[in-house]
Amino acid sequence: MLFQTKQTQHCIQTIISIFALFLFAHVALGASGHRGIVRFNELPVPGVTVIATQGDKQFVATTNLQGLYVFPELSDGVWTMWVDLTGFRSVSREVTVGPDSPAIEWELEMLPINEMKTESPQPGYIPPISLRAGSPRAAEDTSSTFANLTPEQLEERAADGFLINGSVNNAAVSPFAQRAAFGNNRRGLSSLYNGSINLFLNDSAFDARSYSLTGQNTPKPGYNRFQGSVSLGGPLIVPHLLRNGPSFFITYERTQNRDATIHTSRMPTLEERNGDLSHVLDPLGQAINIIDPDNGLQFPGNVVPQNRISPQAQSLLSLYPLPNYSGPGQYNYQVPIVTAMHQDRIRLQLYQWMRSSGTISGNFNYRNMRTDSPNVFDFLDTTQQSALGLDTNYSYRFNLHIGMNLKYSFERTATRTTPYFANRTNVSGEAGIMGNNQDPPNWGPPILAFSNYETLTDVQDSFNRNNTHAVSAAIRSSGDRHNFTFGFDIRRQQLNLFSQQNARGSFTVTGAATGYDFSDFLLGIPTTSSIAFGNADKYFRSSTYAAYIADDWRIRSGFTLNIGIRWEYEAPMTELYDRLVNLDIASDFQTADQVLAGDPVGLLTGRVCPDSLVYPDKRGIQPRLSFAWRPSAEKSLVIRGGYGIYRDTSVYLSIAEQMAQQSPFSKSFNIGNTPENPLTLANGFMGNPEEIANTFAIDPHFRVGYAQNWQLSLQYDLPMAMQIVGVYLGTKGGHLAQKSLPNTFPAGSDNECPGCPSGFVFLSSNGSSIRHAGQIQLRRRLRNGLAANIQYTFSKSIDDAALGTPSQGGQGGTLIAQNWQDLSAERALSNFDQRHQLLVRMQYTTGAGIAGGILMGGWKGTLLKGWTFAGQLTVGSGLPLTPIYRAAVYGTGITGSIRPDVTGVSVDEPPAGFFLNPAAYSAPASGHWGDAGRNSITGPRQFSLDASLLRGFRWRNRYNIEFRLNSMNLINHVTFPGWNTTINSAQFGLPNRANPMRTIQANLRVSF
Repeated sequence: MLFQTKQTQHCIQTIISIFALFLFAHVALGASGHRGIVRFNELPVPGVTVIATQGDKQFVATTNLQGLYVFPELSDGVWTMWVDLTGFRSVSREVTVGPDSPAIEWELEMLPINEMKTESPQPGYIPPISLRAGSPRAAEDTSSTFANLTPEQLEERAADGFLINGSVNNAAVSPFAQRAAFGNNRRGLSSLYNGSINLFLNDSAFDARSYSLTGQNTPKPGYNRFQGSVSLGGPLIVPHLLRNGPSFFITYERTQNRDATIHTSRMPTLEERNGDLSHVLDPLGQAINIIDPDNGLQFPGNVVPQNRISPQAQSLLSLYPLPNYSGPGQYNYQVPIVTAMHQDRIRLQLYQWMRSSGTISGNFNYRNMRTDSPNVFDFLDTTQQSALGLDTNYSYRFNLHIGMNLKYSFERTATRTTPYFANRTNVSGEAGIMGNNQDPPNWGPPILAFSNYETLTDVQDSFNRNNTHAVSAAIRSSGDRHNFTFGFDIRRQQLNLFSQQNARGSFTVTGAATGYDFSDFLLGIPTTSSIAFGNADKYFRSSTYAAYIADDWRIRSGFTLNIGIRWEYEAPMTELYDRLVNLDIASDFQTADQVLAGDPVGLLTGRVCPDSLVYPDKRGIQPRLSFAWRPSAEKSLVIRGGYGIYRDTSVYLSIAEQMAQQSPFSKSFNIGNTPENPLTLANGFMGNPEEIANTFAIDPHFRVGYAQNWQLSLQYDLPMAMQIVGVYLGTKGGHLAQKSLPNTFPAGSDNECPGCPSGFVFLSSNGSSIRHAGQIQLRRRLRNGLAANIQYTFSKSIDDAALGTPSQGGQGGTLIAQNWQDLSAERALSNFDQRHQLLVRMQYTTGAGIAGGILMGGWKGTLLKGWTFAGQLTVGSGLPLTPIYRAAVYGTGITGSIRPDVTGVSVDEPPAGFFLNPAAYSAPASGHWGDAGRNSITGPRQFSLDASLLRGFRWRNRYNIEFRLNSMNLINHVTFPGWNTTINSAQFGLPNRANPMRTIQANLRVSF
């Protein structure tokens, strides 16, 4: 095992990383900053002035020949941006800049002749932080233009390397005139059209080898990634038929990716398959006694007799590969897995200006994607997806101050997933496993989950078709001090699913019968079994409504207020044929009865529900308020603040899927192995669902979760082009989803209510969360080609309603509470709580500014000017992880929600070769829940260093060539996403995978 955890090595690597960052990049890999494209009639527009403003900060950029602009120096946060060109309506927008913020597309609208004049905002206007009412996360566009720059400011921006333009008209004849492809300077018919060719390439030959968890020299797989696109735009002219048609822009994109990962796991050895478990050890390195469940005595020599091995186990073992590595450590199998993806995409945009001060546009998108996904068992699953999108937009300007926008959009997707064994081999039937769905499309093995070995699994067969219709309208009114926006949105969804939730069933073996999971499996004794199939075709329907009003109010010079309110209502999902099931539960949880959507009256409570079985939550009122204030015009201090409420509008689909997959419409249950109901691999799916009740129930008064966000920032300019910004951010969540298991109790205690309903997951909305974050940022504005940004964030987040992973008992959804009578015990650090994060970005462009050599000419200028080096260094503390004791919750078939007891030994003092100490935990005491806290383990620290090299070239004054080279994980530093935290697993305290090592990607773009 080649794990090295020496503190000195980590410190040396960090120092080398920082040195490499400054030497290679002087950075700020566009990770922050902002970029976008400006179009008119779907054609790129060069020479457009784009201004970004945040308080008294203003940065200016000009679009290039492809209509692109870049602000690499923008700090994270909310910026107000203006796009302005004489003859066109000025547009502004609040844009959130961050590491993952997308590029912005702007569409210019030409002014009528009688309106072609410059509109300027009030002097001293300071855009606020926007918490808009018009959409869930950002403000609606408002009609306003950029604040005029003084000649001194223009000179300063030019010295910084910016090209100040945007006030010239299309016929200008000057060094700043626009390209002849747009406007009155066209030289020929061919210049009516713009186009580009873009190529993105990556090959395994240039990437570092994936990190080996076992230390073995696993063969490096061959893979590559290719993405190419061709774009063409211009007026649509058909001789003798269409002389002045709409402008069009069409793009075809082809993607072919072969992505490789290294999968490391533990497979049963040949001796273990034959019953010889004499060598197995627990996580503490102690020998395990394998108990014969028939007599309670240890198997002689820890060897399970051949005649006791289950034929079902022998059949499933044939699907497991033999180990390909033998040596020290807890892993014995490591192989590369290569996934292939092919995608074709075409996009067509049309834009037509109407003579009546209106414009109409339309977009058509089609995508077809095919994916081949092998797994560690060499099962090759395939997925085919097609998606079609269409939207139309109509804009009309009533007068100089009032405008309207109407939009309709439609989207249809169809996804077909085919498992490897579908229509090929009936694995369960041939193994003698009965009770699961053995129709040909669902042939294959059941899911087989261990604590110490690789989980046997494969995807479920499905064919889903979804349609979405959406209509929106907005009216904008602009004035000297107020910019009002009114609007509404309506969306209707049809989700037509043909799939089973768990058609082949699932077995979990934990060692409850013999003391070791694999010996349980050999004897054919699962700890739990679960299954859900039937009612395959489901037709869900949902509607969402929203209305909003917002005002951008310039109260006075130096103070701006943005105030608004939004109302949202998302109706709970219904099923077209009323095939939804819930439980009508008494307030004390001592009785429960089924309630169906076709007859939604609870016999126990008398409650009358809608056909969704969940009462609608129409209390979606969300106020938004933000301000920007400069206390003194002579000082650079700017204070910003904001408050807003946002709702989670995507909770109902998973709820409806679980309600539809239940008795009497489906065979579904989760059961555990008990003396009264012994389970085997042969009969584990033969239970009668009518005797087991539902597996899922929801509080009919379930509320939609929301988050209150507030922030306050102070910004101040320092000498030497420096700026410091301090930010406080707060978030408080309410009505968050919580899952629990009613009427369950810890192993070893008496069941106080043996007749009470149990075995189902209950979903309520009583959870809450709170997050506080403080951020300090020091940045150097772009000057003479150099920009830099250092940002440190300290934060803490706590909740009692975390989203979990299957290994944490969340089963891909909300984490299930350990003790249903003490949900407050789940309150702990949030899964995403990262206490410390340091972010360093730098960027340097050669030949920028007088000192940087902007006047350099000749061959030196051609060779040395215009190179941009950029990079980003991120260092952060680890994320929280939860210790898990793999055992079934008594009375259910659910595992993963029980936590161990704390022994008092530090978990951060691991033995050699491990990252966590298994002696820190033990099995929960009999009759008690485990006292280890949720998310009480700190995961591995995070580190990344990325860099890029960029250069653009002009050729024959017509073609623009841009070349970019990107490197992720530049110094090839190994990091891990997390540790294995299951205490009764041989891999406890080890990583199950490593983050990607160094990759190099090349991008070439040619535009004309």
